[in-house]
Amino acid sequence: MVAAIIPVILCGGSGSRLWPASRDSFPKQFLTLVGSDSLFQATVRRVAGAGYGAPIVITGADYRFLVAEQMRALGIEGDIVLEPLRRDSCAAIAAAAEIALRRDPAALVLVLAADHAIPDAASFRDHVERGRIAAEAGRIVTFGIRPDRPATGYGYIRPGRPVEGAEGVNAIAAFVEKPDLATAERYLADGYLWNSGNFLFSARVFLDELARLAPTIAGPVREAVQKASRDLDFLRLDGEAFGQATAKSVDYAVMEKTDRAAVVPSDFAWSDIGAWSAIWELAEKDADGNAASGEAVFVGARNCYVGSPDLLTAVIGLDDVVVVTTKDAVLVTARDRAEEVKSVVQQLTAARRREATEHRMSYRPWGNFESIDRGTRYQVKRITVHPGGKLSLQSHLHRSEHWVVVSGTAQVTVGDDVRLLTENQSIYIPLGAVHRLENPGHIPLEIIEVQSGPYLGEDDIRRYEDDYRRT
Repeated sequence: MVAAIIPVILCGGSGSRLWPASRDSFPKQFLTLVGSDSLFQATVRRVAGAGYGAPIVITGADYRFLVAEQMRALGIEGDIVLEPLRRDSCAAIAAAAEIALRRDPAALVLVLAADHAIPDAASFRDHVERGRIAAEAGRIVTFGIRPDRPATGYGYIRPGRPVEGAEGVNAIAAFVEKPDLATAERYLADGYLWNSGNFLFSARVFLDELARLAPTIAGPVREAVQKASRDLDFLRLDGEAFGQATAKSVDYAVMEKTDRAAVVPSDFAWSDIGAWSAIWELAEKDADGNAASGEAVFVGARNCYVGSPDLLTAVIGLDDVVVVTTKDAVLVTARDRAEEVKSVVQQLTAARRREATEHRMSYRPWGNFESIDRGTRYQVKRITVHPGGKLSLQSHLHRSEHWVVVSGTAQVTVGDDVRLLTENQSIYIPLGAVHRLENPGHIPLEIIEVQSGPYLGEDDIRRYEDDYRRT
């Protein structure tokens, strides 16, 4: 019987080059940019079913409930592993390999980035099968994409001799850094491949190579897994041990040093979604080359992209332009300069602008809230609580609140008073009162909250009880 491949999905990072849609509080892997799934969900779905085991998802504590909710929506279960801090890709992959090895001593591990787009899942899985024989024979396999243009934003791989006994797999002669245009054109002519950053290997082989080539990563990560603790449905790596691991990418730590590296030259469609221009390339276009997500009108425009889920956006007489709108920001850029969006985020961050990192919509394990309006001493929010969801039992030092039920049923605790509120009913939460909001019903609960007081920050919360262990 052929052993199932264990998918490992790396689900960190902020994706600032896709601002304003992608921000630290809700990064690009959780956005629906191509198709009907988020990038993360599409990655999980791509490796679900026959031949694959339950996935191991490596993420940070800030994203744990987002990961859990999006996996629940797919009906797919797996291990969600929490990194206590970012130590680059190698430590994350090593932790997943240690966990996979404990699940199955003969485990084959398939490492995938959560924010890549691969539209043809069947073709991708065919390429994985090509790499399986080499991985079972002790090779650490990556997937090199045959380039269709001289891209300067990717690292490249120079394939070497064919791997004996593994048709369609080559040894790796060299990894090379992102080139300038002239060098990229030469790489294209010489048969180099784009480095996709996805890997297939035996967990045991990878960990043995890591111990040999990068012991300052292997030892601390092994200890972090051994000392890991359960937190609800999550596995939390030990922070002290994990923090001792050297921060280094898997390419630098292992792939460029090992003599076991191999590559599957691959021709499935692939994009790392590094900029809005990549979304345009993947999107369905009209006769003039225009593409849109949301409502858009194009008049005399060509080869433009509009991402506008909340607003009707019109583009007139422009060529090769990207327009992206959210409820609190608008981006307009030449399509060939879309990668410079990161510099905008840097400027906003330096100016301490909330828009650099936070959305108006914030997600919580019980639901979400959206800031609708804000002034000097007040803020209005729309709060949605999932059926069965329950906010923490809490109080505020600086603000009072009014709640109005828009739809659904609310169970509200204020001090010793517990009552049910339905549509159009309201309640006042005095300053300092211990209170809680719950949804005991079977449909989402939606309320409008009006806060008033001298300070309205999210850190003005004292929690007494919390189903999600945030006390």
